[in-house]
Formats: sequence, C-alpha cells, structure tokens
Amino acid sequence: MIVHIVMFTFKEENKEENIAQAKEMLLGLVEKIEVLISMEVGINFDTAERAMDLSLYSKFATKEDLSTYATHPAHLEVVAFIKSVALESKVVDYTLE
Repeated sequence: MIVHIVMFTFKEENKEENIAQAKEMLLGLVEKIEVLISMEVGINFDTAERAMDLSLYSKFATKEDLSTYATHPAHLEVVAFIKSVALESKVVDYTLE
C-alpha cells in the first residue's frame, strides 16, 4: 500500500473560499480516479506559525497507481487550481507495510 500526503499553505486573498473549494475538488477525485483507494482532506484549525492550511492523505495499491493518479486529467485540473491559489506545498510518499 502506498500513502501519499500533501500539505498546502494558501495565499491570503480569498483564503477560506479557496481552501474550501480545494477540499471539495480533491474529495471529488475519489469518484473520478479508479486507482485512488481513499482520500481524507482536512482543513487545519491550528494557527501556529509552522502550521499549513490544508492536508490530504490518500492511499494507492502501487507506485504505478500513484503515477497514474498524478497524471490523470481530473487530478491535473485540481493541481492547476491549487497552484493558482497556494503559496507552497509539501509532499511525503511512503510504503505502508
């Protein structure tokens, strides 16, 4: 099992609306991309300086499935939106044993 975690910090302009839209778009991928086993998306409530705004936790059967997800047109649409409203992102991918 492959775990894919991404965290985002959003720009201040329309921040709450953009975070909510990103969450909705990300969760919609579960129905659109067969290789995506599951996804959780959370909006952060912590206001610490090191805190990020939104995170996603997703699972895939194989590394190849993660690659399929990464290049899927539905995912690329979400990526384009998030890139337009986010300041930064961080990612961690690992094998769950």
